[in-house]
Amino acid sequence: MNIRSLLAAAALCWAALPVHADGLKALEAFLREASSARADFTQVVTSPARANEATPRQRTSNGRFVFQRPDRFRFDYLKPFEQTIVADGRQLWLHDVDLNQVTVRAQKDALGSTPAAIIASAPDLAALRTSFELRAAPDADGLQWAEATPKQRDGQLRKVRLGFAGTQLSVLDIEDGLGQRSVLRFSQWQNNPALKGGEFRFEPPAGADVIRQ
Repeated sequence: MNIRSLLAAAALCWAALPVHADGLKALEAFLREASSARADFTQVVTSPARANEATPRQRTSNGRFVFQRPDRFRFDYLKPFEQTIVADGRQLWLHDVDLNQVTVRAQKDALGSTPAAIIASAPDLAALRTSFELRAAPDADGLQWAEATPKQRDGQLRKVRLGFAGTQLSVLDIEDGLGQRSVLRFSQWQNNPALKGGEFRFEPPAGADVIRQ
């Protein structure tokens, strides 16, 4: 086989490989360039079908999301039920509006190897790699994808996939150890918006039942 034939064969082999941009580079750029962000989200949670069910169960919710590194974020679920989750840097607050119940616990004990740690805590890939195994995944749906698998297999979180459009996080796809899948799709994403400063402060409403864990 001559050199031209060898080069042609190599080109064919290369073309047969899955072609995708490096999702880890997209994740790295996101960590480096987005020190804060604000977005709307729609979340679809799919749970495995029970023994007497033919199809998996799904529930959809939507709301607003904002974060600021290090370690501050807020989810305001608006529909179908109101719920607020706030990490203020020291404590993690969860307010169920219908029950008028607030659960609070130390933030360092609550985040660990969680999707929130990927978004709001880690400053770079090196920091993420202390808790996660990272790899790039093939491009899909017009997005670059990165995959994070927790090094501690405690059964709570199996895998997280992050889909990026540039440095904007478009999709967060979470699988837990019980087979439940939660997909958050973000819209109206703003990198480094002007924040008022009160987004990450939470005071339990008057009369709320406060449970400290």
